[in-house]
This record gives sequence, C-alpha cells and structure tokens, in this order.
Amino acid sequence: MSPLPLASKILCLGSLSLLLSLAPLTASTARADSKGVFGAGLIVGEPTGLSVKYYLGGDTAIDGAVGGAFLGKGLQVHGDFLWHPWLLESKPAFELPAYVGLGARVLDRNGGGGDQDHLRIGARFVGGLLFDFTEVPLDVFIEVAGVLDYRTKGSPFGVDINLGAGVRYYF
Repeated sequence: MSPLPLASKILCLGSLSLLLSLAPLTASTARADSKGVFGAGLIVGEPTGLSVKYYLGGDTAIDGAVGGAFLGKGLQVHGDFLWHPWLLESKPAFELPAYVGLGARVLDRNGGGGDQDHLRIGARFVGGLLFDFTEVPLDVFIEVAGVLDYRTKGSPFGVDINLGAGVRYYF
C-alpha cells in the first residue's frame, strides 16, 4: 500500500472530525422548534454514505458527508457552509426551503479504468432543495454541487459534479 492513500484517508477523516468538533463553538440561536439542531442520516449519489447537518441559526447551517464516490472511484469527504435564503413552500406539516453554499471536497481516487491512484482537493459550490418536516424530526434533501479540483496526478486542475439525495434524523 502506498503512503498517498493512507495519508489522504487520514486527511479526510481529520477534516470531517474538525468540522464536527467546531460546529458547537459557532452555534448561535438555532432552530426555534423542538426538532433539534443536529441531524444525521444517509446520502445516496456522489458520494453514497453518511450525511450530517448542524444548524448555526435559522437560515444557516454546516453539513458534511463521507462515503464512496462510485463515479469518482474512491472515498469522498466534503463539508459545506449552507444558507437557506428562499422558502418556496410552507405548510403545517413541512417547509420547502432552497439552499446554496460553499465548501470543500477531498476525494481519494482509487484509480481503476486505467487511472492511477491520486488525490483531488477542491472547492464545492452547492445548491439544493430541502423537504423539512415540521411534525417529525426528519428532512429529505436533493442537491447538486460543482467542484473545482486540484489533482495530484494527470491534469492538475479539473471540474467534477456531485449529485446526491438523502434523509436525516434530528436530535
């Protein structure tokens, strides 16, 4: 096993740990309902794995995910700062906010298909829709993100796209 994949996995896990450990330090008045401010669940797409979200205020949050990138052929970790500026629908049972955000992604690419193992580090520009249940501590989301990458092998810069959908339970 080469040192690059091990080092990148340590970097990925360290980045997610840092994101989660700093979240409570920056929290202000968070969501007023009894739903809770921290959600954890699953994301399917690019990546497929675990998803977390922490509300900093009524319309801001940080989120992150770690999982397998099947199209990217590797392990992906990302974290984003999100802003929910538009409420598209509000009913007694749910709200439908749209969100935008900026974040970072690390992809430890396993190669395959003639590709060499390498690391991709990039900026994520994300947008999505959130189906936020008001009577149960769940949300369902769909998002798309453009990623501008620095790559350690081949062309030094590139563009990727992430598309994911998921569900989170709030504590």
